[in-house]
Parts: sequence; structure tokens; C-alpha cells
Amino acid sequence: MTEGEAREAVGRWLSLVAADAELSAYLIGVDWDRLKAHLARSLTSGTGGEPEVPGLGWSEAQHRRAVDYLMGVLRTRRDLSVASFWEAVEDRFPGLLPERAAPLLHAALRQLTTSVDGPNRLALLAVLGRAYRRYGLHPAHAAVIDGALQTGVPWSEVERAAARAGDGPAWWPAEVIGHDRPCDGVAILTVRPWLRLPYQCGQAVPVCTPRRPGRWRWLCPANAPRPDGTVELHVRAVPGGVVSASLAHEVRPGELLHLGPPTDTGLSLGDGRDLLLVAGGTGLAPLRALVEQVAADPDGRRVTLVVGARSVEALYDAITLDKLRHDWLTIVPTFSHDELAEPGERGDALTVALDHLRPEHEVYVCGPPAMLAGSRLRLLAAGVPGERIHLPERIPWQ
Repeated sequence: MTEGEAREAVGRWLSLVAADAELSAYLIGVDWDRLKAHLARSLTSGTGGEPEVPGLGWSEAQHRRAVDYLMGVLRTRRDLSVASFWEAVEDRFPGLLPERAAPLLHAALRQLTTSVDGPNRLALLAVLGRAYRRYGLHPAHAAVIDGALQTGVPWSEVERAAARAGDGPAWWPAEVIGHDRPCDGVAILTVRPWLRLPYQCGQAVPVCTPRRPGRWRWLCPANAPRPDGTVELHVRAVPGGVVSASLAHEVRPGELLHLGPPTDTGLSLGDGRDLLLVAGGTGLAPLRALVEQVAADPDGRRVTLVVGARSVEALYDAITLDKLRHDWLTIVPTFSHDELAEPGERGDALTVALDHLRPEHEVYVCGPPAMLAGSRLRLLAAGVPGERIHLPERIPWQ
């Protein structure tokens, strides 16, 4: 949102608050110019979060109403902007873009013009590249879309992404049917796509919530494909991660998410070698999916899954892990900051995993950036051939 647009939105909000008999009394003696400047900065900061309406002595319910006024102004403005965008494209190229696709495409294209974040940008390009291909766009369409957006889209990047993209939908609407908070800052979401999502274990999908239009975050399904088509997603709220925070803390069953096209991460299963899987935090998700894939056809393969957490309380998926009972599977929990842990379970996940390493192992590691940083060098030093080391290297991991 530009400064001018933000000032206009704040001005409309202030008019609504001033017309509210209960809220207007709290504006007496307030520096309106300073208040408007503060809110305008919040709207143009690009965080994508809920605007920070300052407290003016309102009760919690009154403050919520003031925020709702502002969110209503922004929704109205966004809806008008999307409608104007679609009508401009429809006028020049009737039938080019379905009206139902306009809100997602509009938000993603606008976000692409400002996004400098690596993972978010790659997710946007994955979605927009598939959309470019799906709707048969070409440079003449791009010029009209740019005019409708009143901004310049880096179409060369989108075209390159389209060349890499396969055929199929650009996104899959998915209803949230479960939202659990097993530990602080982590959520397990179960979603049911309207159409089956054609993914493979170890792949990642971009995920978007309408609460944060135009912003996408990579997540890996934590389960092998199921007969009912449901997908389990594990998400940790990370500092500065507006999408992850929204998914972890705000999204509720019944809401709609959008899943982008599945993308390989380098974690797909290879030949029939025995596996050593090393997970840290929500990096457990794709590795748990691999365990489920093996369970469908063990074929004599043995699997050791080392799951790292700071403490017993932070081992967020313990209940499901306890249900993974197979004679070919060994699960080793590790705790980096728990002095009461057993000696064989104390330390970081990779260090403990090296105690379980065997020459025939194929090794998969997934976890936070600090865990991944030196993993390849440590495994090479331990004698694991480079071609048997699998890290999530093909997309920037969050």
C-alpha cells in the first residue's frame, strides 16, 4: 500500500471512529495528525499483519471494534481494487482470467513487486509461474495486467518460473478441519483440499491464508497421501514470519487455505537402502511422511528416526510418533537442553544420530537453518558418501 493509499484509508477509519458515540469521546485531546501518521506507517510497513491500532484508553471490546472498523475499510478497499483489476483485464481479454481467481492473482502479483524475501519470493514465483501457464498468458496479456495493477511486475522471472512449472492448477483451495497446538509456538493443521493434491512424500507446498493476502510460506506435508485426501501440516511461528504466526495462532477449523503446486526439495526416497532420518523441530514433518511411505512397502528396509527437541515438552509430535510401531523402525528422541534426559538421548539430533550411523545408511536431515548449516560437512567427515546425503537444498528452508 502506498503512502497516499494508507493516508486515505486512515482518514476513512478516523471518520468512522469519530461517528461512533462510544469511541469518539476517547479522541478528545488526541493529536489526530500524529495518530494518522502512526497508523499510516503501520499500513505501509509491509508486515502483512493486523494494523497496530494504538490504545486510547478503550476497553478490550472497544479496541476490538476500532480495529474492526479499520479492517473493514481495508477489506472494502482491497475488494474494490480486485474488482477493478479483474474488470480491466476482462474488458481487454474476455474470459482470460476466471473472476474467482482474481483475488489470489492480484495479491500475489502485487506482493511480487515488493517482496525481497527469498523463500516467500520463490513461493510466489512457483504459484505465479503455474498460473501464467495455466491461463495461457503471454507478453500482451502481461502489459494489460500491469496497467490494471498500476505497477510493474517482473514478468521475466514469472516467465522463467512458468517454463519450469508443470501443468495443473496454480493452487488448491483447502478447508482447515483440524488445528491443534501441541506445544508453545507450534501448530498441527489438518486440511482437506477440494481436489486431491498430487504430492509426493518429501515435497514442499506453498501455503497461503486469506488473512495474509499475497504471502506464501513453504510447508511439507507430514503424511503420505491418504485415501481421504487430507494433508497434515506442521508449522512453527517464527520471529517476523507473519504467515507462520497466522497459521499457528489465528487460523481456525472451517477457514480456507490455498496450497500451491508441490515442489521437490531433495528429500524424496531413493533406492531400497536402510535409512537414517534426522529431524529437528518441524523438520520432522517430511521425514515422518517418508516413514509412512516406507510403511506402505517396507521391502526389508530398516529405518532409524532421530527426533531432536530442546526438552521433552518441546517434542510436539510425541503422540503420533508413539503410534508408529513397526519392527523395522527405531525412534530415538534427543534433547539438547534437558538435563534429565538419558545419556543416549542427550545432545543435538545430528550428534546423537552419528552414534546410530551404519555404512549402508542413506541419510536424510531436515530442521532449522542452524541445524542444517554444517550437516553435510559433518556427515562427509563421518564417512557418508555425498550422494547418500539428503538435505532440503532446493528451496530455502524456513
